[in-house]
Amino acid sequence: MKANSFEELVIWQKSIAIGVQVYRLSDQLPLKNDYKSRDQLIGSAVSISNNIAEGFEYNNRIQFIKFLGYAKGLAGELRSQLALLVEVGRVSKEDYLILKEELIGLSKQIKALITYLKNKKD
Repeated sequence: MKANSFEELVIWQKSIAIGVQVYRLSDQLPLKNDYKSRDQLIGSAVSISNNIAEGFEYNNRIQFIKFLGYAKGLAGELRSQLALLVEVGRVSKEDYLILKEELIGLSKQIKALITYLKNKKD
């Protein structure tokens, strides 16, 4: 199935759901008062969906692959930030493990789409 808009992409939908979870997590103490960590966490989460959308809107396979790569990298960055925040006591281990699994799944789906697009004949 060919997507007509980025909103139809499952990876975009999942990245939005992850972003919502990160916003909700960031509104809880003690992370709520750690403004720098909170801003970085939200920034990474929001950038995943934004890169998927931006890449799609270029209507160019090469550009889309590039931006999907950025989105995949940001999913890793977000996992790393969450792991650190667990260690310093700003995020619970439970919240981290839930988001970690979702981010790993999202990364795998992004990688699969990148592979598909790279192998696709015009």
